[in-house]
Amino acid sequence: MNIKPLGDRVVIKKLEAETTTKSGIVLTGSAKEQPQEAEVVAIGPGAVVDGNRIPMEVAVGNKVLYSKYAGTDVKVDGQEYIILKQDDILAIVE
Repeated sequence: MNIKPLGDRVVIKKLEAETTTKSGIVLTGSAKEQPQEAEVVAIGPGAVVDGNRIPMEVAVGNKVLYSKYAGTDVKVDGQEYIILKQDDILAIVE
């Protein structure tokens, strides 16, 4: 199934959290901090302002940092995604 977001919404997939610290300590499931880094899976066509479509600044495949409590969690075909507005994306990681 394909997800096609509307307007200036973006579908992202969280990247895996680190399981060990830099010093080599193994973290349990509850001790891991949820990552705020994700990969863009799908983008909408962009918002319409005063009759003009504003192009999206992110593209499919970009790695991004997003606001901690942003978006809506959804599960499609056993995969977990987050749908959020482009404004909730803080930066593109290069």
